[in-house]
Amino acid sequence: MKNLILLSALSLIFTLTSCKNDPFSKVETKNVEVASKRDAVSTSFAEMTFDKTSHDFGTISNGAAQETVFSYTNTGDSPLVVTDIKSTCGCTVPQGWSRQPLSPGESSQFTVKFNGKGANKVSKTVTVTANTKKGKESVRISAFINNPNSVKQPMLPKLNQ
Repeated sequence: MKNLILLSALSLIFTLTSCKNDPFSKVETKNVEVASKRDAVSTSFAEMTFDKTSHDFGTISNGAAQETVFSYTNTGDSPLVVTDIKSTCGCTVPQGWSRQPLSPGESSQFTVKFNGKGANKVSKTVTVTANTKKGKESVRISAFINNPNSVKQPMLPKLNQ
């Protein structure tokens, strides 16, 4: 009980002494003016426009490696910097993109390689991280994979014997 009273008293003393100053008194007017001028200026972003946002390889055989190229253009007002391109799994590998800034109006491309393994309809997303307004853009690849090993036998009802 003594510990509870002591803890309550210490909490009350801490609360009363720590809130002595008005927090707004620490804000300098000069800093507020500079921040409001900075925030009033609209920021221009780079913008990526792709020649295509999806690619369908059609029907392929299991294990038949595929690849496609996605081209993009900087249609924004600032230089475009692509910092990373990743896929949703290791079976899809993006490669060959430029890490150099792309001026407005300039174009570039990257290749997406797909190992072609799986069964039935497969689709993968490739995410591009860049200095666009959204920060991430995405493209998709898809294929229907013929895999004779994935054909399942229909379930037959069990008969009581």
